[in-house]
Amino acid sequence: MSKPASAAVKFQSPAFRAMVYGILVLLTLLFLIPVYVVLATGLKSFQEASLATMWRLPSGFNLQSFAKAWRMLAPSFKNSFAMAIPSTIITSLLGALNGYVLSKWKFRGANTILLLIVFGMFIPYQSIIIPLVRFLQSLHLYGGVLGLTLVHIIYGIPIPALIFRNYYAGIPDELIEAARIDGADILQILRYIMLPLSVSGFVVVAIFQFTNIWNDFLFAVTVTSTQAAMPVTVFLQNLAGSFVVEWNVQMAGAMIAALPTVLIYIFLGQYFIRGMLAGSIKG
Repeated sequence: MSKPASAAVKFQSPAFRAMVYGILVLLTLLFLIPVYVVLATGLKSFQEASLATMWRLPSGFNLQSFAKAWRMLAPSFKNSFAMAIPSTIITSLLGALNGYVLSKWKFRGANTILLLIVFGMFIPYQSIIIPLVRFLQSLHLYGGVLGLTLVHIIYGIPIPALIFRNYYAGIPDELIEAARIDGADILQILRYIMLPLSVSGFVVVAIFQFTNIWNDFLFAVTVTSTQAAMPVTVFLQNLAGSFVVEWNVQMAGAMIAALPTVLIYIFLGQYFIRGMLAGSIKG
């Protein structure tokens, strides 16, 4: 029996599969331990929540900490949505346009431009904080949601451009040539041909961008200057209190702040995986 065949038989054996599934279950449980601690602490009362009892289950089903955390976080949720939704839509459209031009409209220096765009992914955000703040101040956008939205749009360009460029590279060039012969310009081809064919790519980019923008803390805490403009990730630290740490309220707030991204992955996770695999297998 050949080595590939023997390897396939070994993988199909009940003992080997049980070992693999056991390892996967163990890793899943280890990954979910922080989620358990956060949820269990959030369901406890103030008197019951402490570092010494964080592993214990709550004695009762108590939602008071979630109600208090929501009352404190509700205003900042509007700021997060006002920042994340426009940033996600605009970066996805810019990524689609950049990916389309760099993959289907061949011109000198296209690869260099793509390299420079992708290079922005590797610039540490901490290294540009001071010039970024001065730039926003010169535009009179520092301290508000609009300035933070602009920052995420600019720094969200590289990854969507790379994803769409690789996605559009798998679309036959004959479609583009046929559209050109029919008199379609670059924007018409993008609107009527490329965009309808890249719905799965948009799902991948939208989920990825929304998650990164929603969970951002560094730009949010640096660019926003007032509580009225703070997104939920920054406002979450205000739940700590000045003299007494309410662990149950903090953990409940963390669960509430993470809920939008969790729901997105629950309902759109299958489309995210399909989009990531789209175009990976060439015929």
